[in-house]
Amino acid sequence: MDEIFRALADPNRRRLLDSLNDNDGQSLRELCGGLSMARQSVSKHLAVLEAANLVTTLRKGRQKLHYLNAEPINAIADRWIDRYDATRVPALADLKTVLENPAVLSEFVYTTYIRTTPERLWQAITNPTFSLGYMGHAIESEWQKGSTYTWVEEGLRLDDPEQVIVESDPYQRLAFTFHTFAPELDQISPEVGDEAIGTAAAEPRSRVSFDIDPVGDHVRLTLTHDGFDPAGAVRDMISYSWPVKLSSLKSGLEQAD
Repeated sequence: MDEIFRALADPNRRRLLDSLNDNDGQSLRELCGGLSMARQSVSKHLAVLEAANLVTTLRKGRQKLHYLNAEPINAIADRWIDRYDATRVPALADLKTVLENPAVLSEFVYTTYIRTTPERLWQAITNPTFSLGYMGHAIESEWQKGSTYTWVEEGLRLDDPEQVIVESDPYQRLAFTFHTFAPELDQISPEVGDEAIGTAAAEPRSRVSFDIDPVGDHVRLTLTHDGFDPAGAVRDMISYSWPVKLSSLKSGLEQAD
């Protein structure tokens, strides 16, 4: 956590996080355009933020896009902002704004570092028994590109011919179209409500991908969920559910060691 606070101590780095909160998934050129800093300075600040896991990057063609990563920010909020008056922590004031006012995005990116191996992480995601225990849902599939899958959660089974495995590269990358928002989901998520589930069902089918990268004795897991209406119901649902599921996955795998 010390390196996170060191990264946040610089106002220029906090401005970069604010910029990504307003418009996530920016290239270096776009970030430079919105700030009065030299390109080299922005690159150095981004490197510090990335080392602290406050920023994660994805390559789209020839571009390297930068995303705000909420996991360490949420950890700081849980430990410090909720415990002390935010006015006593001015360095975190703008960060609290990030937490309370998430930007409207068409792409949700979440990165976490798990002390495990790519093989064990792949098993935890794709093996129904492990996935149910770690994340609360299971995906039953042959795990071949183009094959369909069944989403299983709290006894509910969701099948649909458009629930398809898009990519399956063991221990490295997995992508699939998201599950169907069937009316039966109200049985396991009554707090969401019939209306929100109906609204989500009418929106375009979105897509989920997991990228797995070994980093020392840890694995960096990057979840990207995209293809939804940026102002729709799906984003509100998944921006809450995925961090909860991945936090549980991280805890389960690390405690099993």
